[in-house]
Amino acid sequence: MDPRPGHPEVLALDPVRPDPELLAAVAGRMAAGSLVAFPTETVYGLGARIDRPAALDRIFAVKGRPATDPLIVHVASIDALDGIVARVPDRLTALARAFWPGPLTVVLDRGPLIRDSITAGGATVAVRVPAHPVAAGLIRAVGTGVAAPSANRFGRISPTRAADVVDELADRLEPGDVVVDGGPTPLGIESTVVDLTGPRPTVLRHGGVSVEDLVEVLDTLDAPERRTVDDGSASPAPGGLLRHYAPATPLVLVDGDRRRVEELAVALAERSVPARSLDLPADPAAAAAVLYRTLREADGTASVLLAAVVAPEGVGRGVNDRLFRAAHGRVVTDSSPGTVDRLVALARA
Repeated sequence: MDPRPGHPEVLALDPVRPDPELLAAVAGRMAAGSLVAFPTETVYGLGARIDRPAALDRIFAVKGRPATDPLIVHVASIDALDGIVARVPDRLTALARAFWPGPLTVVLDRGPLIRDSITAGGATVAVRVPAHPVAAGLIRAVGTGVAAPSANRFGRISPTRAADVVDELADRLEPGDVVVDGGPTPLGIESTVVDLTGPRPTVLRHGGVSVEDLVEVLDTLDAPERRTVDDGSASPAPGGLLRHYAPATPLVLVDGDRRRVEELAVALAERSVPARSLDLPADPAAAAAVLYRTLREADGTASVLLAAVVAPEGVGRGVNDRLFRAAHGRVVTDSSPGTVDRLVALARA
């Protein structure tokens, strides 16, 4: 695991059957206070042990992440939540039986092992049991919870490959830190977040587990289309800021079909403004799998990026949520001259 000068250590592991000895070596780095970027089924995370306060602080410094944005604690199983959460409610047991390990994060009252830096000083903690063999094996080897946001600079496009992590963080990681390469992440967007601390379970972030699947398990559920928190305000879960997951090139979400996107692209070209459509697959799950990779590949190739909403079903709600935030809330519904004028001004700003 010796790094080249000026490069972070990158350790390739079999994504299906990762070597237990190598996982133990990486866990040893975390025990020594190092940060480890590793694949989950959703995106790559940047992890630290929950009992290493200096390493937790470094996560925020490396990412440029505000202290008001909490971290998700990843554990090996529901049985590993002792001390991490105050209690395990019946609804969590039902959700865990259906969706853990998997892309579901649950917000619960925090336990005594959880530090303020993990929760943005709040009384709750977000927890998840990842399904990816590398993540699961690493957390078992660590032996305690691993706090991990996405392994990228704050507000930027989430990483779905180890190369994305290196591109984002190579100049910010330190000797001893490791990037574990377990191949591309299969799901492609972050977990769904459900808050169980109120009288009714509430979706705080749409993601890898659909509302349709959740209502099969829960007796009641509030699932607003999207939830947005103000900059500087503490939140019980990550991913709530209006500006998030964003490319450097301005992105505009088009509430319409691909024909409308193409109309806008042609109209912008006539005004000497190069525009590029993201051209995501129509199937929501397929769109989720390639969303962040497509954003990365398109970034910098045009003056404006355009994306049509996907079908708001299944993981499509999560895809639309990420597109909305990547677009900084910019949504257009037509290709009128006034709309084109606004997009030209955006591109030339």
